[in-house]
Amino acid sequence: MQPSPLSRSLEPVFVLGIDPGLSRCGYGVLEVIDRRPVAKAIGVLKTPPDAAIPERLAGLQKELRALISEFRPDVVAIERVFFQVNVQTAIGVAQAAGLAMAEGSAAGAHVVEYTPNQVKEAVAGWGAAPKEQMQQMVQSLLGLAEPPQPADAADAAAVALCHLAHAPMQAAVQRRVVTGAKR
Repeated sequence: MQPSPLSRSLEPVFVLGIDPGLSRCGYGVLEVIDRRPVAKAIGVLKTPPDAAIPERLAGLQKELRALISEFRPDVVAIERVFFQVNVQTAIGVAQAAGLAMAEGSAAGAHVVEYTPNQVKEAVAGWGAAPKEQMQQMVQSLLGLAEPPQPADAADAAAVALCHLAHAPMQAAVQRRVVTGAKR
């Protein structure tokens, strides 16, 4: 088990948030500077809908790999596929999430997943927050001039923010597990 990158308090921490999708895969790269999240890159990776699935996955993998290579995140935080009515959409989302997990892990990043409700609660304080509220909260928390567009990009930044909100508790739990500390 690798030590948590969050335990390296004097070094910058980069978190890559991913809102997985085959057509549009949102990403948000945040750096923690003086204990504040700073947006380094927020956007969407797109694949052509008329291309074959293997080609789309290869293209997405190449773009994810380039993003990870450029920013070298300590953590890759991915929104977990929780429930989808459309089976085809669920498969594409799961495939994109799998690519992000594999590429993050191969690069040595710590990979974590959060449910949509966890992300909404961490960022907006309410697990049923609408997309517009999430975009506004991401804008506010990151000090952006405008809400990130499209929603997939804002969602990815929200996943990264969610990880930063959960990280102190995860680090505390890890310290207890590693040291065997008891109450």
